[in-house]
Amino acid sequence: MASKDPRIDEYIAESAPFARPILKHIRSVVHAGCPEVVETIKWGAPAFEHHGILCGMASFKAHCVFGFWKSDLLADEFPDVAKAGGKAMGQFGRLTTVKDLPSKAVMVRMVKTAARLNEEGVKPPRPAPDTEPKSVRAPADLLAALRNNAQARAAYDALSPSQKREYIEWITEAKRDVTRKARLADAVEWMAEGKIRNWKYVR
Repeated sequence: MASKDPRIDEYIAESAPFARPILKHIRSVVHAGCPEVVETIKWGAPAFEHHGILCGMASFKAHCVFGFWKSDLLADEFPDVAKAGGKAMGQFGRLTTVKDLPSKAVMVRMVKTAARLNEEGVKPPRPAPDTEPKSVRAPADLLAALRNNAQARAAYDALSPSQKREYIEWITEAKRDVTRKARLADAVEWMAEGKIRNWKYVR
């Protein structure tokens, strides 16, 4: 028996008008391909489970996305899926209409294949370890702040590439300028004290 989560009904109802038919179509296709699928909400968006996560969808201001959890394992049977994603999440690019998706018959086959992979416990191959050292480039505002604090600059230079990256990503991921400036000030202060970015969690 189909298991439907009322939170997904609410999610669809609160989505933009263009997105509702896309989300409803995806939902019906997933249930057609896997009648035992269980609906839930993960990371704030609708997700479908069957012996683990199967697939998920989401709507944004101007587009929707849909993707399979084990998309890499579907690429052999459905090679076009692996190429369709582009810069959007999921494997089907930026969806603005139902016509942007493959035919219902193809999508049902994809869902059935994904469900079978989960039932069989097939896991995606692990990516090869990245042995190439990654360069770390500090943003201009961090470099300027470090020039004004010799102790912090010396501590920064002594950090490992991964520890530098933690500071840089924390600063550059700030959404607002005021947040970025506050993080920059904290970072310089902590480095002057010889602390790594996540020093609070080090015992």
